[in-house]
Amino acid sequence: MADIVEKTDRYEELLSEALAEATVAPPEGTPLETAAAEYLEMARSYREDGRHFREQDDLVNALAAFSYGHAWLDAGARLGLFEVPTEDHLFTV
Repeated sequence: MADIVEKTDRYEELLSEALAEATVAPPEGTPLETAAAEYLEMARSYREDGRHFREQDDLVNALAAFSYGHAWLDAGARLGLFEVPTEDHLFTV
């Protein structure tokens, strides 16, 4: 079983990689583009929250924040808000 330090590191890396790979899919100026931007902002905010919690040695909340951030991206990909690679481990689409 992975310890919390290793797992927190892995989830932060997963979220960062997913943020780098996700690109907004809907046409510019549409409500769906706005939704995609909001999903990206939530994912980025959770990544920053996770980093803050890690600095405070609160690994439980850091891990939760990284997981929530990735969930926003994964949900957005499933809804078609993002174009994402489908051949790797980053998304469940």
